[in-house]
Amino acid sequence: MSKSIIVEGNTTNEAIEKGLKELGVSKEMVEIKTLEEEKKRSFYSILAPRVVKIEMTLKENVKIEKEKNKVIKQKNINKNIVEIEEASKRIQDFLEKILDKDIKCNVNIRDFIIYVNIEGEEINNLIGYRGVTINALQVLVTAVANKNVDTKIMVILDVGNYREKRKQTLEELAEKISKTVIKTKKSITLEPMSAFERKIIHTKLQDSDKVKTFSKGEEPHRRVVITLK
Repeated sequence: MSKSIIVEGNTTNEAIEKGLKELGVSKEMVEIKTLEEEKKRSFYSILAPRVVKIEMTLKENVKIEKEKNKVIKQKNINKNIVEIEEASKRIQDFLEKILDKDIKCNVNIRDFIIYVNIEGEEINNLIGYRGVTINALQVLVTAVANKNVDTKIMVILDVGNYREKRKQTLEELAEKISKTVIKTKKSITLEPMSAFERKIIHTKLQDSDKVKTFSKGEEPHRRVVITLK
């Protein structure tokens, strides 16, 4: 049996828009029947707006197509889950082979993203100057995760909570530089940063009503520019 809903609106178009939004389909996918047009009762005015009531029914082929899409979507989700779980195991094995035994590597999955956290003593060499090494390691584990998969898998790797500390440092830097730009009325170009770090600067200042940011240059020398709006 085809799915039907009854919708009301002040006009026919308003009622149709409400129904289409509720069903999540386009107009050509439904059959529309006007059930009632009547004036709302009003104590103050006899010229009250009319209420239009319509019945909206999904065409049979649309219903079948929607069910097929649901099945396909669920299959894709299940496939992605399997791929991500297998990718997390590959990352774990890869890191255990290249890291010292006294270094702990925790691999977790949240919201279809693989989070890798490396802890232990003397791990600063895994961070490197301005995060050069950790970024290179990020590229490696991402490549390992995405080997022989259909959908790209996102991996976020951290070492000794470096990324959170770096995020706080960059946010403070963004605030400081933005104040300088406002005061001097001159643009400032920051040092080259990774995409991860540039995004922190952009995000921190995106709601500013006085300055704006953009990136320029080619990787790995791409920089953030902070300038007046």
